[in-house]
Amino acid sequence: MILVGIIISGKDIAKEKKEVLKNKVSEYINKYGRAPHLTVILIGEDPGSVSYVKGKSKGCLEVGIKNTTLTYPTTIKEEELLNIIRELNNDNEVDGILVQLPLPSHINSSHVINTISPNKDVDGFHPKNVASLYLKESGILPCTPKGIIEVLESASIEIEGKRACVIGRSNIVGLPVSKLLLDKNATVTIAHSKTKNLKEITSTADILIAAVGKPLFVKEDMVKDGAVVIDVGVNRNPETGKLCGDVDFENVKDKASYITKVPGGIGPMTITCLLENTVECYLKHMEE
Repeated sequence: MILVGIIISGKDIAKEKKEVLKNKVSEYINKYGRAPHLTVILIGEDPGSVSYVKGKSKGCLEVGIKNTTLTYPTTIKEEELLNIIRELNNDNEVDGILVQLPLPSHINSSHVINTISPNKDVDGFHPKNVASLYLKESGILPCTPKGIIEVLESASIEIEGKRACVIGRSNIVGLPVSKLLLDKNATVTIAHSKTKNLKEITSTADILIAAVGKPLFVKEDMVKDGAVVIDVGVNRNPETGKLCGDVDFENVKDKASYITKVPGGIGPMTITCLLENTVECYLKHMEE
């Protein structure tokens, strides 16, 4: 019997995980004498970026993590930004550094990511942390892929032996979540929006993860009966202007066995995993 359209609430899972993390942070403050400290750098006033940063600040407040947000105009020079990051790298009171993406076109994102100390890289984007993921060594996992796996496991969805398809091949979501699924013994296909015969590929997947950045891209004819559908997209519906995902939720929900919704799906888990990564960096720092 196929369970139809059970919505996985990342918001509810995140709430439970944050409560556990809050208790741990309280214990760590008593033990080490200070709270974990996350510093976020925000360049410009892009509404999406501002909203994300506010969500991260709220999450820090909820679990007892100290949060500092540094804001700069879009005219900031790249070298000036890199020097700010270098100062934070050397600040013993800062445990995690996050530079909110995207950045202005005159700033090379790779230069920024590579300048953040891998020990304070709470996003898990530094090449050393990326290499650790692929070499199965100790390192900081990227937040969204980590959150996807935790959502699947929290919903008791079996990964081992399943066919998974990831639509999207970015270094932020698509490639790392594919690696994490492989590590859980799934058979993984990585595709993109222009993959030939895409529907034939996606319709064989037991687990379908959409991270393509196209509003309402995944329709019911792309989904296998009873598949688990994870929507990573954060877009605006071109007709209504409302927030939506990569998956046409209303069109797909009755065909899937489990499905996440935007908002309230993977987004809250991304922030929670960021908080977990901050605490992980803090513990490594304090236990050195």
